[in-house]
Amino acid sequence: MLTITQALYDQIVAHARADHPDEACGVVAGPAGTDRPERFIPMLNAAMSPTFYEFDSGDLLKLYREMDDRDEEPVVIYHSHTATEAYPSRTDISYANEPGAHYVLVSTADTDGLGDFQFRSFRIVDGQVTEEEVRVVTDY
Repeated sequence: MLTITQALYDQIVAHARADHPDEACGVVAGPAGTDRPERFIPMLNAAMSPTFYEFDSGDLLKLYREMDDRDEEPVVIYHSHTATEAYPSRTDISYANEPGAHYVLVSTADTDGLGDFQFRSFRIVDGQVTEEEVRVVTDY
């Protein structure tokens, strides 16, 4: 289960909406070994595409060095889908290389009739996708 604060949830959704029609992407870092998302880090979609996201390799290297210096790890890796449901694509699955991370997808398309976005979380390990419950809390 992903437990995330309302503030972080709102920041991820706001980023997805702001970058629409392109896919948004980013990371929420947390203290190593805690599985607690704390620090919101929006990233630039280097692909600048409505159907694909890509972290800039220089930005990503800088982020991992910074997290290492702060004894953090990527707890949440998020991106948006602009025209499809919030479910990992084959490309998303092939690029998922953090088995301990929660992969959050936000769809900015109303694909289920329940509103203008979906917020879902998955674990992706060795190509296997498992959806998990999302629990939104006021604080930890």
